[in-house]
Amino acid sequence: MLGIAYASALFLGLVNCSTLQPIVAMEKVVFYREKSSGNVFRNGICHRSGKDFIVQIGVEIPYMLIQVLIFSVIVYPMVGFQLTITKFFWFVLYMVMSFMDYTLYGMMVVALTPNIEIAAGLSFLIFMIWNVFSGFIISRKMMPVWWRWMYWADPAAWTVYGLLFSQLGDRMEMIRVPGQPDQPVRQFLEEYMGLEDDYFSLVTTLHIALSTLFGIVF
Repeated sequence: MLGIAYASALFLGLVNCSTLQPIVAMEKVVFYREKSSGNVFRNGICHRSGKDFIVQIGVEIPYMLIQVLIFSVIVYPMVGFQLTITKFFWFVLYMVMSFMDYTLYGMMVVALTPNIEIAAGLSFLIFMIWNVFSGFIISRKMMPVWWRWMYWADPAAWTVYGLLFSQLGDRMEMIRVPGQPDQPVRQFLEEYMGLEDDYFSLVTTLHIALSTLFGIVF
C-alpha cells in the first residue's frame, strides 16, 4: 500500500510532464511566430497571449481528470484500500493535485527556458530532488534537521503525505515492524514517517497554492 501511493504520486506525474513538454514547446514556437508577425500585439496591447496561456492550462484539466479516474478505478480496489466514498475522494483529489503540480511545473519550465532540451534536463533534476525528499525513501524523522525544510518545500512529499494519511491514518490493525514490537498502522505512520493529523489540511492547502503559483508564472 505504501509503495503504490509513492509510485502513484511520483511516476505518473513525471511521465505526464515528460510527454507534455514537447507539445508546450511547439506551442511556444507558434506563439513567438504570431508575436513577430503582429498578430498578438495590436496598438501595443496584448490581445491573445493571456487567453492563449489560460486555454493551454485549461485544456490539460480534462485529460488529467480522465487519466486519474481511469487509474483510480483500476488501481484503488486492487491495492486493497478501504472502499469508502470519502477515502476514494481523497485518493482522487491528491492524484489530481499531484498531476497539476507536475504538469504546471513542466509547462512553466518550458516557458522560462530557451529550448526543450534545457527544460527537460532541469525538470528531471528537480524531479529527482523531489523524489529524494518525498519522505518515502527517507522518512522526515530520519532526515537531518537541517534538511527537513526540503521535505516541507517538496510537493511530492505533500502528495505522499496526503495519500498515506488519508488512506491509512485511521487504521488500527497491528503490523510487524522488524526490530520493533508489533504496533498499529497509525502509530507506525506517526512515529516512523512523521505523518500527523495536524498537518493534513496544511499539505492540501500547499498543493493548491503551488499549482496556482505555477500557473501564474507560466
